[in-house]
Amino acid sequence: MSLSVITVTGMTCEHCEKAVRTEISAIPGVSQVDIDLASGEVKIVAEPAPEMAAVRAAVEEAGYQLKASE
Repeated sequence: MSLSVITVTGMTCEHCEKAVRTEISAIPGVSQVDIDLASGEVKIVAEPAPEMAAVRAAVEEAGYQLKASE
């Protein structure tokens, strides 16, 4: 299993968190998504590791953005 950690900007409530979790969970191979709403940190457990382009697309589909450095 692989652990990826990203930061998502713009999440402010449980609805935001649920939207991001739902989209990332739909990526093939993802088995767990843990989100810290206060920091925007998202931990993704998957096998194989998801491609960053797929993660970025999922976050954008939910209506949010990855932090600029990612």
